[in-house]
Amino acid sequence: MKLGRRNLEEPQINLTSLIDVVFLLLIFFMVTTTFVNSSGLEIILPEAGGETQAAPDNTLEVAVDAADRVYVRGEAVASDPQTLRAELQKLAGGDFDRPLRIRADGRAHHQAVVQLMDIAAKLGFERVDISTLPFPVEAVEER
Repeated sequence: MKLGRRNLEEPQINLTSLIDVVFLLLIFFMVTTTFVNSSGLEIILPEAGGETQAAPDNTLEVAVDAADRVYVRGEAVASDPQTLRAELQKLAGGDFDRPLRIRADGRAHHQAVVQLMDIAAKLGFERVDISTLPFPVEAVEER
């Protein structure tokens, strides 16, 4: 049996379907890729600097040194809550609308400062600010 001669054509690859597959893969990888998102916030903390400002005449000041001793009017007082409460009441003279400044040494423990803030809040002080001392508390006593 004699078979007829066939027309031999070169086999061709259909590029259209290959391009479609490449684009689909590209889209798949773009959609499934996780981008790096930083979940934290970058915080730039302020630094204490400049000159210290003189307190206005109506500002009440209480100081805490590095050993957590509390000074009212330049005199050391006991750091138990009852004594501190009585001293702050004497210092305010019944006028709790005046600002209260707690000047704490940078090495003082938070507990002493927070205890003063808590007592001041219970007494009714609404304007309380905290400042750190760049110098020893003994310099406050001399003022």
